[in-house]
Amino acid sequence: MERRLYVLAASAFIVTAVLYSAWITGQFTTPAVDRAHGYVSELAARDQPWTRLFRTSDALAGLACLAGVALMPRAGREWPGWLALAAFGALTTAGGLFPLDCAALSSPACGRGPLTPAHHAHVVTGLLAAVAAPAAMALLAARWRTWPAWVLTGLTVASTLVTAAALAAGHLAGLAQRFQLLVVAAWLVYAALRLLVADVPVPAPALPHVVRQGRGPAVLIAGGPSAAWCHWDGVARELARTRTVIRFDRPGLGLSPASPVPPTLHGEAARLAALAPEHPERVTVVAHRAAAWHAEAFARLHPLRVSALVLVDPAAAPRGRRGTSSPGRALGRWLPALGGTWGAAALARLTGPALHRLLCGTADAHGLYSQGRVLAAAVGEWLARRDMAADLRLIRAEHAFPDVPVTVLVSGRARGARLVEELNGRLVRLPVTRLRVHLNVLPAIADAV
Repeated sequence: MERRLYVLAASAFIVTAVLYSAWITGQFTTPAVDRAHGYVSELAARDQPWTRLFRTSDALAGLACLAGVALMPRAGREWPGWLALAAFGALTTAGGLFPLDCAALSSPACGRGPLTPAHHAHVVTGLLAAVAAPAAMALLAARWRTWPAWVLTGLTVASTLVTAAALAAGHLAGLAQRFQLLVVAAWLVYAALRLLVADVPVPAPALPHVVRQGRGPAVLIAGGPSAAWCHWDGVARELARTRTVIRFDRPGLGLSPASPVPPTLHGEAARLAALAPEHPERVTVVAHRAAAWHAEAFARLHPLRVSALVLVDPAAAPRGRRGTSSPGRALGRWLPALGGTWGAAALARLTGPALHRLLCGTADAHGLYSQGRVLAAAVGEWLARRDMAADLRLIRAEHAFPDVPVTVLVSGRARGARLVEELNGRLVRLPVTRLRVHLNVLPAIADAV
């Protein structure tokens, strides 16, 4: 999937270069704009005949540039350059949304009357974009260390300075700017070609993050959706006095690396089997929310390795017999690769800590939820729920539940009774909120174990 991301990002940069060069046709369709002295952005001025065309091309060019940066897999210390290029894309889009009122350099009458805020906004965004483009090129050239990147960067910086000098002198600013835009478009094409021929690193298989503490009979803790090992610190500390407590992070969550394949119920049951002690020793499994499905599947598929189940606020299986939709499965296959992109990293940094505080009531002390792979893994687990529920129904039909004690801790009045009946377990109702149950009922979980 990473190779496809490189291709998509490269395609986005080529589209950016094409749309960013739409001004070339304007040399023939808008003769009112002076080719030697007038700015290219004057083609999109409100008083010009093809304003909508060039405004749209500018806005789409900026969006395509943003899409290219967002789809780029994270690489080394290149983030300042890609951030500057994203700023260039955003400023280019803003320039298309806020056009000039009139052809400022080509029309002597422009500026005699009051100008709208959009006109002034376009001037500001144009100046900032003229700085962001060479800055991005220079920062990335410093990382790439290739002579084409340095040549194009040098030409862009030189043409930017010449454009500023020509604008101050009042002569030939249009020619200098047009050369600058051509070089920027050429650099975008070069960046795209560089991505197309780049060697995509093949990630080596990595083991999940596992924490073991204490001594005694084994207890295996399976956290709920998006949870990490650290959410169970209090429970593990209490149980470790008399037990060997095993905590782990599923792929992409906590400190575990992402997996190239979406999660499945059989895969999660196999993960519990791999982490549990070898037969004949048995393990008590503490599972929260949807991880209760993993624990039940593990117990049914490996009945001789389970001593007890403690299901904390178990999730109800989605109704109906249909699994995940085809678009959902397709997105699930892309998510591991998307989690390693700059776009996922930016989205996670903006939303992850706030969502963690909202759902868990505590700050993200380890900074886990500011990472794109964690966000992608959380979405992937949510997308896989229906397939997991369908697999659980099949496992229930084919494998009997072993004769082991089951304790179900729930936070609502009308929840859990059906599961307790199916598993012949014991129901314990708790007066706490559902989302934070594993943080608030430490004594109840310890007593159940």
